[in-house]
Amino acid sequence: MGRPGVGLGNVRRIFWKAIADGLPSEDAAIAAGVSPAVGARWFRQNGGMPNVNLVPPSGRFLSLAEREEIALLRAQQFRIREIARQIGRSPSTVSRELIRNAATRSGYVEYRATTAQWHAERRAKRPKHAKLASNEALRKYVQDRLGGKITNKAGKHVGPQLSWSRRRHGRRQDRSWATSWSPQQIANRLRIDFPEDASMRISHEAIYQALYIEGRGALKREFSAFLRSGRPLRVPRARVKARGKHFVTPDVLIDQRPKEVESRDTPGHWEGDLIIGLESSAIGTLVERSTRFTVLLHLPRMGEHGTAREKNGPALAGHGAEAVRMAITDAMLALPPAMRKSLTWDQGAEMAQHVQVKDATGMQIYFCEPRSPWQRGTNENTNGLLRQYFPKGTDLARYSAPDLAAVTMALNNRPRKALKWRTPAEAFADRLSCENVSVA
Repeated sequence: MGRPGVGLGNVRRIFWKAIADGLPSEDAAIAAGVSPAVGARWFRQNGGMPNVNLVPPSGRFLSLAEREEIALLRAQQFRIREIARQIGRSPSTVSRELIRNAATRSGYVEYRATTAQWHAERRAKRPKHAKLASNEALRKYVQDRLGGKITNKAGKHVGPQLSWSRRRHGRRQDRSWATSWSPQQIANRLRIDFPEDASMRISHEAIYQALYIEGRGALKREFSAFLRSGRPLRVPRARVKARGKHFVTPDVLIDQRPKEVESRDTPGHWEGDLIIGLESSAIGTLVERSTRFTVLLHLPRMGEHGTAREKNGPALAGHGAEAVRMAITDAMLALPPAMRKSLTWDQGAEMAQHVQVKDATGMQIYFCEPRSPWQRGTNENTNGLLRQYFPKGTDLARYSAPDLAAVTMALNNRPRKALKWRTPAEAFADRLSCENVSVA
């Protein structure tokens, strides 16, 4: 068995407290008095999440320092009452400590502080089975929504499928496609899908712990690849910046947009943008502000792509002004007039034909200020979600319109916190029915 660790629980607590303060695992290990390799292993095995309580034990329990003082005084042949008086504890507390946590492996009873601390920490543990490990129906529900396959109308699995390498996906490569509900979406959707079944309840933090901490026996670590960040460890996200153009006239800037758009009470106001991939490939995104309903625009490359572009000719990459105009017009004309009131875009050259879009669809077009992506916050957030399926640096032109329809269906059927855990598809259908009733 070997010698018990010297205050290992306290060492781990110091390590994870340093991690919480922002130190890297190597520096946190040095602060805790262990080697950097040990600190890196602790951090990796626990997915960046502490496996000990960071709150120090209350003064109700004996600390390691007090046990060391008891051991020293006991070796000096002090009686129990004198030991209790010197450490400020009850004599009965000292008496129980000497009996319960004594070392007996040497063949005789002897009190040692390190052994007593090990006994106390071992006895204080309260093993508890993880809820996902003991509830098969709940575990299947979580797995299906976290890592379920995306299929097209024919039931065929679409999108890349990659093996998990125990590392975060690269910034410039494909990611596996899955339904990919977040743990918070799953936890809150359970109350809607199982309103009477109290056993089908779990917190989002419990799902994260089942994913990240090894040995829980509930969810496989590779399911962390289906999280929004795709990282196997909890680390901060990076932010992206947007750039704009300057061809927009002052009369269509966002400050001219009606105030009712900001409240999100009236449906039919959209935000749009492009997500760009390898070799100028692109996919258009449209998001309805009140319901977060998303429409993806298929923008395939032109046949002449790869050759010299004609001066003032169309963009061969497929997301020129004319291609974007036609895609937006086709998508919006499929909706009733009540659901196409306005469209807000950034100042990109792909919207150079915004006047033609307005004439064809009847929508008012507004543009954000340069370098102000927060003025289209709904669309920026949606583009961040879509990057799970279309990572930066990958070729987006390889996906067909049915592929985009499958991703659209998956995204529109995820519950959203902003919608009180309804899905965008449900919220959009409700708005559509209300508008039809009001028109009638």
